Parts: sequence; C-alpha cells; structure tokens
Amino acid sequence: MDYHFQVRWGDTDAAGIVFYPNFYKWMDEATHHFFAELGYPTTILFEQKIGLPILEAKCQFRFPLVFGGEVRICSAITELREKVFQIVHEFYERETVVAVGYEMRAWASFADGRPKAVPIPTEVKQVLVERLSFRSVESQT
Repeated sequence: MDYHFQVRWGDTDAAGIVFYPNFYKWMDEATHHFFAELGYPTTILFEQKIGLPILEAKCQFRFPLVFGGEVRICSAITELREKVFQIVHEFYERETVVAVGYEMRAWASFADGRPKAVPIPTEVKQVLVERLSFRSVESQT
C-alpha cells in the first residue's frame, strides 16, 4: 500500500535536508494510512477503544531527502502474530530507495484506560494475511 507526500520546509534542517525523526513520523502516518485503506481507520478504532501502539521501530537512511522532494512510502505487513504485527516501510524518491524502516505494533484495547495487548480480531487478521509480504527485515534495513 502506498502513501505519498511532499517534503515540507518544516521537515528539514537549516541545510534543507530532512531531519531524521521525521522518518519515524512518516512511518506512523503510513501505518495509519495503511489501516484506513483496509477499512480500519484510526478514528473508528479509537471510538472502539483500540489503538496500535509501537513496541519497536527502526529506520536505516540510505540517501538524504531534501525540501520539495516527492516521496512514496510502500508499506507491507511482514510478520503477523496473535496480538502483534510488523509493518515495513520503504521510502522512495522516484525509483530510488532512500530509507527502509519497520515498526512492531500491538493491537491494544484502551477500554480500561490503560493499553493492553489483545488478540487481533479474526476479520482484521484475514485482511492482513492477504497483504502479508515475506520480505526479510534484516535484508531491508
């Protein structure tokens, strides 16, 4: 699933190069876009007291992005467990991979006010399995 955006001035440092924490922000945005495209937008999950908290995140930077750059993030589920999933994000500028990262996230209920990992519902798992990719994170990051 692809997520597109343009690098804004506020995303860069004084030299016009993207400040690295923005890659983590964009991975988060891409994950929420991914779930919205599958029919599970964050707004609906939030109303159901469900969240997708990050357990781990990593990003490897290969080439700099600069102000005005057109970016495409390709996201894919690469690991799916009972309560946890891994989503890999590949950042492209044109056809060049400029960064690769991943997030490990939990399917969590906030019903009791405190997040608690719960099993991913069967219907969600079925949709995620259809999108499962077997790319190795180690070879990508």
